[in-house]
Amino acid sequence: MISMFVFLAAGMEDKANGSVDSKNPVENGQLPDPSNWGVADVVNYFKATGFEEQAVAFQDQEIDGKSLLLMTRNDVLTGLSIKLGPALKIYEYHVKPLQTQHLKINAS
Repeated sequence: MISMFVFLAAGMEDKANGSVDSKNPVENGQLPDPSNWGVADVVNYFKATGFEEQAVAFQDQEIDGKSLLLMTRNDVLTGLSIKLGPALKIYEYHVKPLQTQHLKINAS
């Protein structure tokens, strides 16, 4: 279901200066809407954004697109049993923007 993504590198992680990896797959100039994604789509999204190791947690917990859109910060930080650093990046730079984009799409 996920089509080819164009990657934006608006601050690729540079371990020397500790900057944050904020690349997001963008589809037609917008983040994709995950509301119809299956578990495999969610896993593939996180693999594509550089979180291959953490993507397994979404598989293990059977997080599909609808579940992803319902996740809170606490769910990501504690419910997935992944390290705090990647969990913070996943929530702030991926889950939260996907949720915001979904709300914008459905508000119009």
